[in-house]
Amino acid sequence: MVGGNLYQQIPNNLDKEHFQTLAGSNNVKIECIVSKGHRSPETGWYDQENSEWVVVLQGAAIIELDDGNQIELKPGDYVEIPARQRHKVSWTDPNTETIWLAVHY
Repeated sequence: MVGGNLYQQIPNNLDKEHFQTLAGSNNVKIECIVSKGHRSPETGWYDQENSEWVVVLQGAAIIELDDGNQIELKPGDYVEIPARQRHKVSWTDPNTETIWLAVHY
């Protein structure tokens, strides 16, 4: 059995986004992501082979889809991103850590 506390695992230095795999198997990966003003590169999109479900636990973010739609997320908001749905993170709150829980399946 493995346990921990997501809020106590936030690194002091967030020059880069922080990714931590919490659990997983061959078909599922659960990870915690911590952003602070980070976003996807201006060019290119995430185009994942697996679906992804994300929830924002703290902070705020905007996910942009390749059709121009934007999804604003605040604490408690979640979204399912189907496999092959091109998307990117266009904004995360620069003043506080945005803590995401992501399930890839």
